[in-house]
Amino acid sequence: MSLGKSARAWQRMLSGRRLDLLDPSPLDIEIADIAHGLARVARWNGQTRGDHAFSVAQHCLVVEEIFRRNHGDDCQPLLMTLLHDAPEYVIGDMISPFKSVVGGGYKTVEHRLEAAIHLRFGLPAHASRELKTQIKKADTIAAFFEATELAGFSAEEARKFFGQPRGITTDMLPIEPMPAREAQQAFLKRFEELEAGRRQDCGP
Repeated sequence: MSLGKSARAWQRMLSGRRLDLLDPSPLDIEIADIAHGLARVARWNGQTRGDHAFSVAQHCLVVEEIFRRNHGDDCQPLLMTLLHDAPEYVIGDMISPFKSVVGGGYKTVEHRLEAAIHLRFGLPAHASRELKTQIKKADTIAAFFEATELAGFSAEEARKFFGQPRGITTDMLPIEPMPAREAQQAFLKRFEELEAGRRQDCGP
């Protein structure tokens, strides 16, 4: 990836940090910026029912809840699950059809951002293959419910793309779209709970 000398490859965050997208530093990552951004990025290109967009922040909470129900209360994998879409606070949420159109070039930026975010919070740069598979499964279950409850998919259509969830129902999940501020606060609260649990597990 190359940029002309005059091109800007960094973004100014509300925290004051200046995040370089091509060479992101963990020192320029703040959880407040992540929560603020994700709460204002809409899933499904905003094509969801309700008075508010269903944000990536809320999606992350749904995926983490599904993961917890399937895999238990270990705080580190739960935290990595909560942060699984964190790079989207910078790059936005590209729907799958658009990813197919543009190809995989965005993945390099996403990969670097993921590593910087994880290292900022003392996590492995990237999830293990097993954990990635588990997170992806929870993500796919969340997508089924979002598609059918919010995005206008029929159950038959959603099963075709996402499969049929087992053992999880919508009443178990925070699927009702929240105002951005509420989603931001809920994401931050869950992050802080998991961080506190992780510190307790690891000792002083």
